[in-house]
Amino acid sequence: MAHGNIKPQGRKQRRKSALDFAVEGRDQATLDMVRASVEHDNTCLAFQPVIATLHNAQPAFYEGLIRVQDETGRIIPAKDFMPLVEDTELGRKIDCAALKLGLRTLARNPHLRLAINMSARSIGYRPWMRVLERALAKDFTLGERLILEITETSAMHVPDVVIGFMSGLQKKGICFALDDFGSGHTAIRYFKDFYFDIVKIDGQFIRGIASDPDNEVVTRALCAIAHQFDMLTVAENVEQAADVAMLTEIGVDCLQGYYFGAPTVQPPWETPTAQLRKA
Repeated sequence: MAHGNIKPQGRKQRRKSALDFAVEGRDQATLDMVRASVEHDNTCLAFQPVIATLHNAQPAFYEGLIRVQDETGRIIPAKDFMPLVEDTELGRKIDCAALKLGLRTLARNPHLRLAINMSARSIGYRPWMRVLERALAKDFTLGERLILEITETSAMHVPDVVIGFMSGLQKKGICFALDDFGSGHTAIRYFKDFYFDIVKIDGQFIRGIASDPDNEVVTRALCAIAHQFDMLTVAENVEQAADVAMLTEIGVDCLQGYYFGAPTVQPPWETPTAQLRKA
């Protein structure tokens, strides 16, 4: 049988449903809102304490989490928009905004240590590096109080680039934290070369750890790996007193989560309670 006139059938494209159009419209509206917020500097940081387990529950440092404000003044958390912009230039601009706000906060508070999130995709993005270089030129001590957090997922996209980037900035006193440690993206062969100063154990292993033997075993193992390489450990998403006790017994260095305080745009060190402790 001759087949010369038979045309191959292409894969039939699925027609978009009303739900598809609704999701696309919602995502586009979110992108437009974030873009406008960044362009008009309608961004801020929400601060959450990271508590040292063995030092009277005092904050070892704070994490500054980027927020944007919509046209009504509502504060929008990063989880509601970062997945949409992570791989775009808008994501790089958000990293710039977070760094600028963080450095400004450090400059106003000389005794503060602050962690700021960034994507490995911002490495080599000149506007981001200019923000950092200009701030350090004015006050080189800012670097000694700045912690840059990079997620496992982001770091493993370009591990060799991250290693070189970290090495250069660590010479200026800047610390690096590996966020979401244990989420399954870090290859052990790279981990020993990363030289992160801090690892933040992913919250999936921390929530309810006091009643979950499997998560206890995983967390003990992650802590052992981190401590072997002289890295400070932070447990994320700590929410219950029983979990605090378990994590302290395991030997986790610091704890972060709603048990100690939710992220707030009002700097915790400026609250009346904090002022009384200083006095």
